[in-house]
Amino acid sequence: MIAVVKETATQEQLDSFIQWIEGRGFKTNVSQGDNETIVGIIGDTTQIDPFLLEQMDIIERVQRVSEPFKKANRKFHPEDTVVDCGYGVRIGGGNFQVMAGPCSVEGQNLLTIARAVKEAGATMLRGGAYKPRTSPYSYQGMGPKGLDLLMEASAELHMPVVTEVMDPRDVQLFLDKGVHVMQIGARNAQNFPLLKEVGRTSTPVLLKRGMSMTIDEFLMAAEYVMSEGNPNVILCERGIRTFETRTRNTFDVNAIPVLHHLSHLPVVGDPSHATGYTRYVRSAAYAATAAGADGLEIEVHDKPSEAWSDGAQALTPSQFADAMRRVALIRQAVTADISEEDR
Repeated sequence: MIAVVKETATQEQLDSFIQWIEGRGFKTNVSQGDNETIVGIIGDTTQIDPFLLEQMDIIERVQRVSEPFKKANRKFHPEDTVVDCGYGVRIGGGNFQVMAGPCSVEGQNLLTIARAVKEAGATMLRGGAYKPRTSPYSYQGMGPKGLDLLMEASAELHMPVVTEVMDPRDVQLFLDKGVHVMQIGARNAQNFPLLKEVGRTSTPVLLKRGMSMTIDEFLMAAEYVMSEGNPNVILCERGIRTFETRTRNTFDVNAIPVLHHLSHLPVVGDPSHATGYTRYVRSAAYAATAAGADGLEIEVHDKPSEAWSDGAQALTPSQFADAMRRVALIRQAVTADISEEDR
C-alpha cells in the first residue's frame, strides 16, 4: 500500500504519520520526489482501512500495490534511483555508464586492458577475481590477489571496480579491499543468504538476472537486497536460457523497458554473456542502448584467443572503441528532445 502525502504537509506531520503507521507493526519506505512524497507501507496491509488513511489531513490518496516487490517498485518510488558507484560515477536517472574489462583477472595485462577501455570511454572497470564455472576443474579465478590487481588499476585510473562476490563469507573481504560495486552473478541470483549479506552493506550491488528467472523473480531478488537496508541496486539483463542454441543465451532486450516500467532501479545490459560470441556483442549492445538501458557491461581482452575464460565473447580494444562511438550516437538519438512539430 502507498499513501501519497499532500504538498501542504509539514515534516512534523509526516513524521507523526510514519510513527503512527510503524506503531501498528508496519514498515515504511518514504520517497520524497520533486512533485510529491510517497509513503510505502509494507506488511499485511489488509489490516489497514484505506478510507481511514484518506480522512487524515496530510493524505492525498491511498493505493494498494499488488506486486510482492515493494522497495524495488516504481509505485513506491516514482523517481529514478541514481546509484553512486564511486569516483563521481553515477548510474540511473539519465546517467549512462559502461563497465568494461576482462572476464577474469589474469595478471598484469589487466592494467593494459583497463587503460584501453578507459581511453575508449568506459567509466567502470569490470573483472572477475572469483569465477563461478560449470566445471569444478575450470579456472576459478585469482581470488584475493585478483582483487588487489583490480584495486591497483582502479587507483591509477580513478575508475570504480565491478567484480563478482560468490560467498557470503567473502563479503567482508570485498569491503576491506574497497570494492566499489559487488556483482551477484546469474548463478547466485537466488542465493538468498548472499543477497541478504550484501544487503546489510551500503556498497552498490550489480544484480544479474538468473538464467531462468522471470522478471518478477528478478525483482524479488532485488527486494531481498533492499529489504536488508541497501537501496543501491543495479539490475543487469544478461540473457536467459531458452530453446535456442545458436547463441549462449537469448538476450531479453524487452526486459529493459519492462524493468524501467516496474522499477525505479537502474538497468544495465550485458551483451557479452547474452550472446556468447564476439560477432554478436556489438549489435546486442546497440539494441540494449536503444531500448533505454542505463549502462552496458562488456567483456574486453587484449588477446581474446589467449584469455583464461570466455575469450570467445570478448571484444578487442579496437572493437570496443568502435562500439563506444556507435553507442554514443545511439544515445544521442534516444535522449534527443524532439519537439511536437517533429513528432
